[in-house]
Amino acid sequence: MARDARPDFIEALARGLDVLRCFQPGRPVMTLSEIAGATGLARPTVRRILLTLEDLGYVRSAERGFALTPRVLELGMTYINALGVWEVARPHMQRLVAQTNESTSMAQLDGSDIVYVTRVAVPKIITLGVSIGTRFPAPATSMGKVLLAALDEETLDRVLAVPGRSGITPRWQPDRAALDASLREVRARGWALADEDLAPGIRSVATGVRDGRGRVVAAINVTVHAAETSVRTLTDEHLPRLLCTAADISRDWALLDAVPSALQDATVEPAPVPAARVDAGT
Repeated sequence: MARDARPDFIEALARGLDVLRCFQPGRPVMTLSEIAGATGLARPTVRRILLTLEDLGYVRSAERGFALTPRVLELGMTYINALGVWEVARPHMQRLVAQTNESTSMAQLDGSDIVYVTRVAVPKIITLGVSIGTRFPAPATSMGKVLLAALDEETLDRVLAVPGRSGITPRWQPDRAALDASLREVRARGWALADEDLAPGIRSVATGVRDGRGRVVAAINVTVHAAETSVRTLTDEHLPRLLCTAADISRDWALLDAVPSALQDATVEPAPVPAARVDAGT
């Protein structure tokens, strides 16, 4: 089987996952020979992997072969539980859109970029297109400023050292002194404004959303077209509604964190999930 040639690629781990994945619907029990055939691995290798997985509780010996145990569900529960937090947030975001008639999004940091993780949009033409998973340079976005402002100095240095992967050249490219000054302002007032910092015509305001331990783990924004909505309207009318929405989501996430699942506590640190392309925002 073709494998990644990188020196840090762990072949043994990949083979173990191959064995787990070869159990398909309609084949709950498989013999050692069947697993070797399905994975392309040698029988002695498959035997060692199965015995290891059995010791760990992920497979069990069965009549005429091996079968998975319910413990394999643990491997997917972190992802499943994480998806639940966005489902909790969405009704609050829909209410915000109904109040403002403007798009709202949530994002998380990935290196020096923000990545969109959920969105409720209204049909407006704005400069840049956005889909779930889209990334923008964090310093030039309101959500990015909020997320960067929540970091301690050491983490901030490390995050900003990561090269961006958005492919976007923002209008506002601050030096470190200017960025630090902007982040101090965000920390002092609890929200951030991006006034055409990313691209012409895009204006937004954002604030943080917290988990049950009070950590800012995501940001939420309201995005407007600069030609239609002034900064004053954005901050005087839309911002108070945004702050209430963020507080409501944070409260619900805290409740979700407080209720343990059958396997582990829920988390609010999911990976972005691809979705259909919609309009833009920062």
